[in-house]
Amino acid sequence: MKTLHKRVLVTGGAGFLGSRLCARLIAEDCEVLCVDNFYTATKDNISHLLGHPHFELMRHDITFPLYVEVDEIYNLACPASPIHYQLDPVQTTKTSVHGAINMLGLAKRTKARIFQASTSEVYGDPECHPQSEDYWGRVNPIGPRACYDEGKRCAETLFFDYHRQHRLEIKVARIFNTYGPGMHPNDGRVVSNFIIQALKNEPITLYGDGSQTRSFCYVDDMIEGFLRLMASPPEITGPINLGNPTEISVRALAELIRELTGSGSPLVHRPLPADDPVQRQPDISRARELLGWEPRVPLVEGLKQTIAYFEDLIRRRLA
Repeated sequence: MKTLHKRVLVTGGAGFLGSRLCARLIAEDCEVLCVDNFYTATKDNISHLLGHPHFELMRHDITFPLYVEVDEIYNLACPASPIHYQLDPVQTTKTSVHGAINMLGLAKRTKARIFQASTSEVYGDPECHPQSEDYWGRVNPIGPRACYDEGKRCAETLFFDYHRQHRLEIKVARIFNTYGPGMHPNDGRVVSNFIIQALKNEPITLYGDGSQTRSFCYVDDMIEGFLRLMASPPEITGPINLGNPTEISVRALAELIRELTGSGSPLVHRPLPADDPVQRQPDISRARELLGWEPRVPLVEGLKQTIAYFEDLIRRRLA
């Protein structure tokens, strides 16, 4: 039986993006069921929600079936940073593939609309620039990143097969680099790495010569994209790129963070990891046209908010 409030399941709901999504959904007057196995997430991310009457937390691994009644499903569960997803690559693949099968089965039974948090990593090390949704990608299927890249590609296959075969209402977003308050301090991503190193006046680690480019989207902009895609008409299935089309080199990012923190950290170079993409920039024409969405928060403003978050985190840990 349907409740008066829309009941929404968020897998990976205690993670960086999931916790922000849970908070936003509660603000939208939804009942939220947050599911997480806490492999990379922490309860600190959702501690402010635990007492809310419309928030429920469940410890569960989505590689096992889940039997609940919901109206919508946001499938965000999966380690998203290389340092985490390469720690247990078999489990990473299982989370992407078995997890997708279980969540799609739940959506089929409950007739729920389901959202898949896919990734720009499906494009691999791209041969075209910027990357549009029509590009099929260039991925090494047996490399150290394949557990995540190919796992997410397979999940997209499953979503579209369930859509064609069972007429499931699906929404697939390809998420590009996202940053902001709430990031895991040890996730190995460049924004968190650079900020922590700069605040501690430690050497800032650049892999390769730092000329490789990325595009960074502030977390609140990303969550707005999630909600707009989920609320879009059924015929809009995706995949849709969500990210910031403003491109910056990794070296320029390091120098900007050093400037914003007032740090004297030197830049040091390390070998480039295997299969690390040289360029990553989204073509968001489809998101602009179909969702009326584009990022609003400039990189400098978003970095200031993120730096303040990590400053407070370090201060509390020292205390």
